[in-house]
Amino acid sequence: MASPTQSQNSSNTGRSTHRSRIIAQTIQDAKIHADFDVSSTGFDYSSSVRGSTSGKNQTLKSDKVTSSYLLQIQKGKLIQPFGCLLALDDKTFRVIGFSENAPEMLTMVSHAVPSVGDLPVIGIGTDIRTIFTAPSASALQKALGFTDVSLLNPILVHCKTSGKPFYAIVHRITGSLVIDFEPVKPYEVPMTAAGALQSYKLAAKAITRLQGLASGNMDRLVDTMVQEVFELTGYDRVMAYKFHDDDHGEVVSEVTKPGLDPYLGLHYPATDIPQAARFLFMKNKVRMICDCRAKFVRVIQDEKLSFELNLCGSTLRAPHGCHAQYMENMNSIGSLVMAVVVNDEDEADGGSSPPQPHKRKKLWGLVVCHHTSPRFVPFPLRYACEFLAQVFAIHVNKELELENQFLEKKILRTQTLLCDMLMRDAPLGIITQHPNIMDLVKCDGAALLYKNQIWKLGITPTDYQLRDISIWLSRDHVDSTGLSTDSLYDAGYPGALGLGDDVCGMAAVRITLNDMLFWFRSHTAS
Repeated sequence: MASPTQSQNSSNTGRSTHRSRIIAQTIQDAKIHADFDVSSTGFDYSSSVRGSTSGKNQTLKSDKVTSSYLLQIQKGKLIQPFGCLLALDDKTFRVIGFSENAPEMLTMVSHAVPSVGDLPVIGIGTDIRTIFTAPSASALQKALGFTDVSLLNPILVHCKTSGKPFYAIVHRITGSLVIDFEPVKPYEVPMTAAGALQSYKLAAKAITRLQGLASGNMDRLVDTMVQEVFELTGYDRVMAYKFHDDDHGEVVSEVTKPGLDPYLGLHYPATDIPQAARFLFMKNKVRMICDCRAKFVRVIQDEKLSFELNLCGSTLRAPHGCHAQYMENMNSIGSLVMAVVVNDEDEADGGSSPPQPHKRKKLWGLVVCHHTSPRFVPFPLRYACEFLAQVFAIHVNKELELENQFLEKKILRTQTLLCDMLMRDAPLGIITQHPNIMDLVKCDGAALLYKNQIWKLGITPTDYQLRDISIWLSRDHVDSTGLSTDSLYDAGYPGALGLGDDVCGMAAVRITLNDMLFWFRSHTAS
């Protein structure tokens, strides 16, 4: 059994490898987006994905491209046109930024509503309280005084000049408040509370179905979630999209309306969901794009501001042009995406530290809704979907814990049997009998080098290559009892390129001075 120190070292190695992979993918994400930005027509996504950012002469360029990309994601200045946006100074409630469509949306006079006096004007410095009716202005002012104002979303407000109703969706950023305004149809206003209640009732019904499922069946849990979201939202296609250890994605469940090609079982490269987008999903767990073909609206900010407005938390934030083009290519004009966030069990430290009050989280996957035409889902229903996704994530987390417990018990039983074989000086049994060493470690192949003979299972290097790896370990890792690496090439094995795509990662354990056990992992299929 591994000691706490060994477990901690293994955990630290895993974290370091994961960070390196995130950095490498972010650089590739940035290159893809940069390629899109400079291409006037005929952008080839596949070619861009295959493109390499390696090479010393490209390092500086890659750094600049990556920095520009991350800044664009964080400080994007475009929103979707189904609503408008105001940014306020958090002390004076005066406008320090606004979307170009805000004046028309919030101050246009309806012929059905007579105007009295001067019409309010939206611009830098406008007091937001002059734009809305007195009750609405009062409700906004009270709400903006709360520390966690997002708990009050949405706030129903009415424009002073037109009487038009809007959902005000507020969040704080450093030094300011950002408010997204989403229109509510006038005939829906009397039903707003009832409509929101109905959304929660629908979500509650779905939650009851999830909670009624027997534990121990992850597939059934995921299928039920996808079916419930399909019925709740009305999109043409709903999928559960799971991230694997190397960050590539797989469609593990799907429900569609008739006539659509299935995506179930398809695998997609990690670049399809950029790392920056994954980070944003950890912060904002529901994301709607109404119409990827719409003309997005610019946000203007006060030139005197010492900082740039950050729209990461805005419900209206426009997608990057590359993603919008990707959606259109898939004939997915509208989308709704829910993040499934679970505990990061890989961060465990083997019990060497006291339990942490807040566990680290990771993105298990996404529940993705696609529509072949523009589709708008009102905020109350989106909020209900977010609540449903959180409950689903809790159940996924429980299933993952059950799977880990089952796996640990299985490994302990297997360890006991294999150790017994070794203690009885019958090492060949760990290869020739069941269970064998491939049942102990998740791998594609395993081998035993014992008394200068080799026995193999699954996908492994050739006998010559196995002996060469053994010599390399004896020479370059003489003080170690073994080695574990995701990439023999990165670990410095000179013959790594000769292994091809069949063998990439390896774990090796020395039994005696000249005898060794090996486990091998292949490259992940594209």
